[in-house]
Amino acid sequence: MDRAMQLRHLEEAERHIAQGERHISEQEGRIGFMVRQGYDTGEARKLLDNFNASQTQHLQHRDRILRELEQ
Repeated sequence: MDRAMQLRHLEEAERHIAQGERHISEQEGRIGFMVRQGYDTGEARKLLDNFNASQTQHLQHRDRILRELEQ
């Protein structure tokens, strides 16, 4: 893969990471609200777990791209 393509992939990975951070933050806020209101947060916490797992994958992908760019 050429360097220009790798840089485009890096840009996309960074976008995904930023979106993931927003999703996680918003979901944490929703859960906080639900707790204060006395709602069950089980499903909301499962969704947050999924967001966190996806974020881990996005970070790993970005790190792989960075390693490739260093070669």
